Amino acid sequence: MPDGKQKNMENLQCGTALYEAALKAEKRYRALLDFLPDPVFVFNLDGTVAYINPAFEKVFGWTLEELEGRRIPFVPEDLKDETRKGFDRLFHEHVIHGFETKRLTKDGRVLDVELSCAIFFENNKPAGQIAVFRDISWEKRIAKTNRALFSIAKALHKFKKLDERLEYIAGEVRQLINVEGASVILLDEDKKEFIFRVAVFDDRETGKKMINLRFPADKGVAGFVYRTKEPLIVHDTSKSPFFLKNVDNQTGYKTKSMLDVPIHIRERMIGVLCAVNKKNGKFDRNDVEFLNAIASTVALPVENARINDELAKSYEEVRALNKAKERVIHHLSHELKTPVSVMSASLGLLSKKLKKHNDETVNRILGRAKRNLDRLLSMQYKIEDILRDKDFKSHYLISNLLDACRDELEALLEEEGCGKRAIEIIRNKTDELFGPKDKPLEVIKPDSFAKNALNKIKPFFAHRDVKIKTFFSKGAEIFIPSEIFFDIIEGLIKNAVENTPDQGLIEIKAGLFDNSPVFEVKDYGVGITKENRHLIFVHNFSTIDTNQYSSGTPYDFNAGGRGFDLLRMKIFSERYGFLINMDTKRCKFIPKDSDICPGKIDSCNHCKSVEDCLLSGGTVVTVRFPKYEGK
Repeated sequence: MPDGKQKNMENLQCGTALYEAALKAEKRYRALLDFLPDPVFVFNLDGTVAYINPAFEKVFGWTLEELEGRRIPFVPEDLKDETRKGFDRLFHEHVIHGFETKRLTKDGRVLDVELSCAIFFENNKPAGQIAVFRDISWEKRIAKTNRALFSIAKALHKFKKLDERLEYIAGEVRQLINVEGASVILLDEDKKEFIFRVAVFDDRETGKKMINLRFPADKGVAGFVYRTKEPLIVHDTSKSPFFLKNVDNQTGYKTKSMLDVPIHIRERMIGVLCAVNKKNGKFDRNDVEFLNAIASTVALPVENARINDELAKSYEEVRALNKAKERVIHHLSHELKTPVSVMSASLGLLSKKLKKHNDETVNRILGRAKRNLDRLLSMQYKIEDILRDKDFKSHYLISNLLDACRDELEALLEEEGCGKRAIEIIRNKTDELFGPKDKPLEVIKPDSFAKNALNKIKPFFAHRDVKIKTFFSKGAEIFIPSEIFFDIIEGLIKNAVENTPDQGLIEIKAGLFDNSPVFEVKDYGVGITKENRHLIFVHNFSTIDTNQYSSGTPYDFNAGGRGFDLLRMKIFSERYGFLINMDTKRCKFIPKDSDICPGKIDSCNHCKSVEDCLLSGGTVVTVRFPKYEGK
C-alpha cells in the first residue's frame, strides 16, 4: 500500500477513535448532569437551549422537547436588565459563582435561586454556556419566616389593647405574604358567629368597612376552616362552593383568591387568620406553612389580649355600677334621714304623753318601734360616716328636725316677735354644739382601755351563754381617738358574739404582743366561707345568707348585722395608720352559707361536746397599731 493511502487510513482510524471517545465522554457527562440534584441547562451562544437535565424539568416544569432550540421564558420582567449585565460579566470573567437572583416556573411561581455559570470552549473559541441553579426558595422562606416570627413575637408586647395587637399582626401578614389585604376574624362562641375584628388592606377604606362585620360560624371559607380545623386555599373565589359573597357585597371589594388558617389555643379554635388576593402568583403550601406559623405564634397573645379587654370592660362596668350604687346610697341616705329623724322625735314625744297611762302593751309597742327606728338611724349615720366622713348623731337629728320644721318655726318665731334671723341663729348654735369636728387624738393604754370597754359592753349580751376569756398585757401605748378605739372594740366583740353559738368561747387580747400594740378578738364560731372572705372589708357586706337574714336583737346569734362595722374599721385603719387582719375557718359541719347552725352547742347534731365545736371553726381579727413613741 502506498505511503499516502496508509497515512490516510491511519488518520481515519484516529479520527474514528477520537469521535468514539468524544461520544463516550459526552455520555459520561450527560449521565453526570442527569444525576445532579440541581437544575442544569446548557445553552448556545445565541441563548437557545441545547440541553436541560431532569432536575431542571422537575423544578421549573419545562421538558427538553418544549425548550430545545428555544429561549427559556423564565426571567422576571424586572430582572431582565440585571440578566443582560450578568451575561456581559460572564463573557468577561468566563465563570460566575453563587449569584442570587429569581426565576419563574412554567406555572408562574417565582423561585429564589443561586446561579453559577460558565463559558465552555471548542478550539479555543466560546461554544456555549452551562448554568447550574440551586433552588434556595425554601431556605430563604425559612429564614424569612424565622425573622418575621421573631420580629412579631418581639413586638407584640408593645400593643396592650387587642385591636392594636391584631392590627399589627394583620399588617405584618399583608407585607410578608405580599397580599392586598389581611384580616383577623375572631369567633364569638356564644353567638356562633365570626366577626371581622381587624382588617388591613392596601385600600384603607376597605379595611374600615370590614371591621365588625359578622357572619355565621358555619358559612364561608372561615366556616370550612372552623369545621375541619384545617387551612384552606381558594385560588378562584368564583369557582369555590365555600366562598361567601356577603362580605364583598357589603364592602364593595372584589375578593379573587384567599387563604384562611385557623388560630388555635390548644384544642380550641378562637379565630381565623385570612389573607386575600396574592399579588404575585398563587397561594401555595409555603404560604400555608408561613401563615400557620404566624397563627401559632400569635394565638396565645391574642387570647390574652382578648381576655384583658374583657376584664377591662367588666372592670369599667363594675366601676360604673359601683358609682351608681354609691349615688343610690347617698340619695337613700338623704331621703331617709329626715322622715326617720322626725319619726324618732315624734315617737319620743308620744312616749312622754303616754307615760302617765302606764299601759304595758303600749309600752312594748313603743319600745319595739323605738328599737327599730334606732336601728334605721344608726344605719343611716354609719352610711354617711363611710361615704362622707361625718358623724355626730345629735347634729344630724337636730339639724334635720330644723329642716323639716323650718317653715313652721319661722312662722311661730315671727308670730312671737323674735325676728326673721332667729332660725339662722338656732342653726348656727346647733352646728357649734353638735356639728362634725375632728376627733382629738389621745394616748391610750390598750389593755386598761379594752378592759373598761368590755365591762361597758358585757351587759348588752348578758342574755347570751358565751364565755369570754381575756389576755391583757401592759407596756403598750397607742395614739388614736378614744371614740374610734371604742368603736373598734365594740364592733369586733359584737361580731364575735353574734357568730358564736351559746356555750361557745371568745378570746380577747389587748396590750403588747410580739413587741406591738395589739387588740385581737378570736371566736370559735361558725367562721366564714372561702367565697366570702375577700368581701368582708369591702362595701356593706354581711356574711349571713340572705334567706337566713333577720333583724334580731343586737348580740343575738345570727342577729343579722348590717355589715357596716368592719367597713368602717377599714376606713379608720387607713385614716389612723393601723393594720387590720382576719383569719377564718368555716365550721366543717356547715360548709355553705345556706347551712344553719342551731345556735347552741348541745342542740347541734354534729357536735358531741363543747370541744367538738371549738375545733370545728372560728374567726380571729387582729388589729395591730403603730407603737406610740411620744411627741
